[in-house]
Amino acid sequence: MLTVTNLCKSYLSGAHHQTIFEGLNLQLGRGEVVALLGASGSGKTTLLNLLSGIDTPDQGRVLINGVDIHAQGEPGRTLLRRQQLGFV
Repeated sequence: MLTVTNLCKSYLSGAHHQTIFEGLNLQLGRGEVVALLGASGSGKTTLLNLLSGIDTPDQGRVLINGVDIHAQGEPGRTLLRRQQLGFV
């Protein structure tokens, strides 16, 4: 199961602060299929990178089967991607 709680991510580009999402909550069950749709620049790739541990959130937690993926080191996140995640 994937659980996302209060996920926040923003970027600083020069003097411009861009909030991608703030307070995002999501829960997906095992085997559930989800499609992300949105305009270019709306945060789809950023969300996938956060859910897979490629990128780190400013705030919030991403739990996969009860394990906080961002509390793991890079080797642990790599193993998790290899064994438990799939993107198409």
